[in-house]
Amino acid sequence: MRIFVTGASGWIGSAVVPELIDAGHTVVGLARSEASASALTAAGAEVVRGTVDDLDLLRETAAASDGVIHLAFKHDIAFTGDFKGAAEADRKAVDTFGDVLAGTDRPLVIASGVAGLAPGRVSTEQTMPEVDGSPVSERAATSLATLALAERGVRSVVVRLAPTVHGDGDNGFIASLVAVARDKGVSGYIGDGTNRWPAVHRLDAARLFRLAVEQAPAGSVLHGTAEEGVELREVAKVIGEGLDVPVESIAPESAPAHFTWLAAFLAMDAPTSSTHTQHLLNWTPTHPTLLEDLGKGYYFAPGATGA
Repeated sequence: MRIFVTGASGWIGSAVVPELIDAGHTVVGLARSEASASALTAAGAEVVRGTVDDLDLLRETAAASDGVIHLAFKHDIAFTGDFKGAAEADRKAVDTFGDVLAGTDRPLVIASGVAGLAPGRVSTEQTMPEVDGSPVSERAATSLATLALAERGVRSVVVRLAPTVHGDGDNGFIASLVAVARDKGVSGYIGDGTNRWPAVHRLDAARLFRLAVEQAPAGSVLHGTAEEGVELREVAKVIGEGLDVPVESIAPESAPAHFTWLAAFLAMDAPTSSTHTQHLLNWTPTHPTLLEDLGKGYYFAPGATGA
């Protein structure tokens, strides 16, 4: 297959591209910078220069492809105050892909998330997000619109990823939590720390995207979660050991001052099952767990930073 990948040089995309190429597919990657273009070329992909705002380019490239994996999202503006703008750009891109692929039965696979689906209880692939008009829920609305494309003859698939997609080079939530612990001199968790985060290794996630574009039925929801839920106090313990700092509970009312923007995420209890996904696509995660990955030490190496 000739597969168009947006976000192809990002944290997930840079693992998805070689996964696809190694499986015999041709990859066309969207690159918004010369550095991204060079990285994609080195990986063996073809390159188109542009951004997710270049809707004509998205339309033309998707039309010339056998399928699309849409990973790009404007995280840079989403987490600096304009989540609504990022979500609107994402929706326009998905709508563009939907119009191009309608009636072709070609795949459109997009990335979404599991956070907030069913707070305090285990969410499954059948759990649907609530859309309440808030900026954050607009991304959930896009995932529902993607699933609805199945009725228009698109093999539409939503891969909902764990908040922690870990591995060497991770610069996301866990790296940021390590950075806070290093700065504060204490590895903290909120309250009793029994709230759970699902997790998946980056390379296991990449394989899931490949299987999704190859095999997943139209209208599928897939869960990219290798571990149903890792207690945050266990994460804090390993970080404490890695940095040689004490591990302490942080009172909920003190969490915003201690963790800043991370506090809301660290308070989440979001256990998530991927049993259906594993059975549907014969997807068996084989790479290290989150705690095993933390134990390897690269999160604590000099110069490692959070997002």
